[in-house]
Amino acid sequence: MPGQQKISSFFSPKRTALSVIRANDQPEAKVRKTESDLPKSSFPKSSWSFKFVPSSNKKVMQCSWKAALQTELQKSYYKELCNFVAKERASYTVYPPEDQVFTWTQHCDIHNVKVVILGQDPYHGPNQAHGLCFSVQKSVPPPPSLLNIYKELEKDISGFKRPEHGDLSGWANQGVLLLNAVLTVRASQANSHKDKGWEKFTDAVISWLNCNLRGVVFILWGAYAQKKGSKINAKKHHVLKGVHPSPLSAHRGFFGCQHFSKANDYLIKEGKSPINWSAL
Repeated sequence: MPGQQKISSFFSPKRTALSVIRANDQPEAKVRKTESDLPKSSFPKSSWSFKFVPSSNKKVMQCSWKAALQTELQKSYYKELCNFVAKERASYTVYPPEDQVFTWTQHCDIHNVKVVILGQDPYHGPNQAHGLCFSVQKSVPPPPSLLNIYKELEKDISGFKRPEHGDLSGWANQGVLLLNAVLTVRASQANSHKDKGWEKFTDAVISWLNCNLRGVVFILWGAYAQKKGSKINAKKHHVLKGVHPSPLSAHRGFFGCQHFSKANDYLIKEGKSPINWSAL
């Protein structure tokens, strides 16, 4: 797998994915070339630097999200985070795949977000994580927490029938932001990318939504999500707090929380179309 190559391979003159970045240029000025494609005069040590940068933050982030978060993307901590993830991918298997880290931005414009569901860490098993919290790719069975979410939906939403898969893209297409606090993880090592910078970045995402939108439903399951969403303005938005759907806690209050119908009731009150939770 590409994620298992040694870091030194990324700096080979033969590798076409080498990013050539002018030291004083903005990120949009980045071009991808090999050293052999450029004349030697193009490489004065004082003006050029070479860095393997994850393509996901440049190629995959939907344009409205990138525009809203542009200032954050240029901060030093984010550049250090990108370097960290690149080195991790060079030596280990990292989930989700590089082109799916920002899947949560691809399904709707940032201004059209209606509901936010916060998760903590991507699934760390093969073919599971694809950039939406609680969601897995259709090729793998739904994990226990997601099965409990389906159970609550069957009781809360009339006509809901549990799908045979765990892909929640149908919700994301309607304006449900499925955001993990940490966006990458080393295979088989939960929380292995904790405290590397992702939390600061996703805090900025939540802050932008909190400040620039109105009438968003924030669903916070568990103590971690509730702490992360503690600064949400409850006068502008609707905040639903509850127990995490994990099998370890779901029976202590997640079942029966009716967060899905309550979210729709609020959206309708705000003059917005409700979420069709069955559209999966």
